[in-house]
Amino acid sequence: MLDRLKNHIAHNFPFLQNKKLLLASSGGLDSMVMAHLFHKLEYEVALVHCNFQLRGMESFGDQNFVQEYAEANEIPIFVTQFDTQAFAKDYKLSTQVAARDLRYNWFYELLETENYDYILTGHHADDNIETFLINLSRGTGLEGLVGIPGQNDKIIRPLLPFSRQEIAKYAHENEILWREDSSNASDKYLRNKIRHDLVPLFKELNPQFIASFQKTQSFLQESQQMVEDASIMVYQQVAKQEEDEIHFDLNQLKKLPNYRSYLYQWLHEFGFLAWEDVYDSVDAQSGKQVFSTNFRLLKDRDSLILYPITTEIEVQEYFIEEDTKKVNIPLNLTFCKVSDISVGSNTAIFVDQNKLEFPLVLRRWGQGDCFQPFGMEGKSKKVSKLFKDEKLSLIEKESVWILWSGKTIVWVVGLRQDERFRISDTTQNIIKIQLE
Repeated sequence: MLDRLKNHIAHNFPFLQNKKLLLASSGGLDSMVMAHLFHKLEYEVALVHCNFQLRGMESFGDQNFVQEYAEANEIPIFVTQFDTQAFAKDYKLSTQVAARDLRYNWFYELLETENYDYILTGHHADDNIETFLINLSRGTGLEGLVGIPGQNDKIIRPLLPFSRQEIAKYAHENEILWREDSSNASDKYLRNKIRHDLVPLFKELNPQFIASFQKTQSFLQESQQMVEDASIMVYQQVAKQEEDEIHFDLNQLKKLPNYRSYLYQWLHEFGFLAWEDVYDSVDAQSGKQVFSTNFRLLKDRDSLILYPITTEIEVQEYFIEEDTKKVNIPLNLTFCKVSDISVGSNTAIFVDQNKLEFPLVLRRWGQGDCFQPFGMEGKSKKVSKLFKDEKLSLIEKESVWILWSGKTIVWVVGLRQDERFRISDTTQNIIKIQLE
């Protein structure tokens, strides 16, 4: 096993040579064999042990065992203790997820503070099978079937090619001691049920089950890589980045023979769960929205627009006094008196100061807001109709501000001035309002 591991590292993780490694050490079979192997290979290692305080004195027994091993073999060790139950309760997590988050957060912290390069864990081939079957039982895409990755950022899993049986055999042959976790014997957890009941049945049906499984998973990993490559190429044809938004061209998307798969590949990392709603939005009316925790997907005419959900609580009204020269929030507006006017534009208007009622108010537009568009004397128009004529998306509509004088609209800012405040032959005081 030592030679196989050495060859595996040389072929897949050659960058580990001359690096400082943290070995995750629970005190169990896998981690103690890993510690023994890397110590024999003369890597510069330190053990890291988390006491999650979930099994009373047994947890402290594991901690003492790992500390004594490190001391006997003159290996540096880092130990920490977590109140895992309290953390899980505070953050509304399962105990297992809480322990995992605490563990890896601390590992990464040690990498920084103690100047180590990588973290090694003792996951092996049986862990891979169990993870595959758990994901299969819950329903998953291809990414849930490709197994535990050999490397994930700074996390390395060098024992994945080896079965639990091979690891146990090596431990007995080399008189390696370890601690048994009593919770592993309980079928309270799904993983233990699969480990104790399902996997042995597969091994009974096929004595070469692990080797066959590893071959199948290798094929799945190649397929996953092919999917990712195709996804990237098609994404460049369909999607366009605009600041913090991604626009998906539906005309291009619908040309794809299986566009639902591409949408899943592009959007699953953004936390969406209501996939039928995502797929239905392709043919839905404009305005349909699908939400994840932090993102929103909007159907807008011939596009799907993905953008973050802002969590800021926005002030609804901003007051502008008569002597104001400049406004910076929520928009950059300047106010100045002028003696004549130039050609108007969407970003600047000229108004009769004597017609204004101060303080002016900036607020978001609302359903039912009406104004008299510049050049249309006596004719009113809904702001929502202006938006439709200008073909604004829902996102663009939500960013529009209205400048009010009393109960009358002065300017749909950046779009259209109101006729009632225009300059006339009798105007004596002209104010230019500029959107920067």
